[in-house]
Amino acid sequence: MDGGARALSPGLPAVAAIDWAAPWLAPYRDPGEAVARTIAQGGTVAAALQAAKPPAVPDFVTQDALPEGQAYEAHIFRTRTVPTRDNLHDFFNGLVWLAFPETKRRLNELQAAEIARAGVGATRGPLRDALTLFDENGAVLDAPPALWEALVARDWQALFVTRRSLWHEARLLLFGHALLEKLVTPRKPITAHVLLTHRATGAAALDDAAIARNIDAKRLEAKPFVPIPVLGVPGWCVENTSASFYADPQVFRPLPGALSELKSR
Repeated sequence: MDGGARALSPGLPAVAAIDWAAPWLAPYRDPGEAVARTIAQGGTVAAALQAAKPPAVPDFVTQDALPEGQAYEAHIFRTRTVPTRDNLHDFFNGLVWLAFPETKRRLNELQAAEIARAGVGATRGPLRDALTLFDENGAVLDAPPALWEALVARDWQALFVTRRSLWHEARLLLFGHALLEKLVTPRKPITAHVLLTHRATGAAALDDAAIARNIDAKRLEAKPFVPIPVLGVPGWCVENTSASFYADPQVFRPLPGALSELKSR
């Protein structure tokens, strides 16, 4: 981040800790640095996002615009405004809205429809759970079939070591804003949940409209996700150039069945 973006107003000093050179921030870097500069000049997160947004993105408003007792997702759907707090979590949520408005809108439509159908209870239910998981911690992968197979099998040695050269044909897109927030302070155990898509390839796989089309209510109820420790991605962590980085079963965990089989040997 440039020197000007470090001179932050007291309201959100945590933005100064963001390393915009981090590879996972590539889709958000340009708008993110611009929004951070506005915050540095004393603006709220809502005002900074509002100044950067295109017409297709809902308006960003301060959190006090959300009426007490009103469900957040239902309010966004009804008013086309996004209540936004002055914290990193909502900062990254806004950046994802700027970069992937169709996908965010699709998630919101499904959340609002489910709230209208079932109300807001003690538990969200399977669909809202899955929508929230993707919104907060989701990712999308474009990769050759061999990497997909290794990922689904949680064969970490194949995914990151023996088939490592295939990663030059792959790209992992981090979508979840809570995930991006956690990665401001990168730690080895941080894990994304990759949406198992129809496996379109190339730039189309990570296109906003294509991701939105893959957000299908019936599929999501089955929680079609597979975990990936994001710092295992080649080029995303200096330490992962050594194969020993992946010899950590607390982070690179096998499938539960595979673990039981290993213990029985």
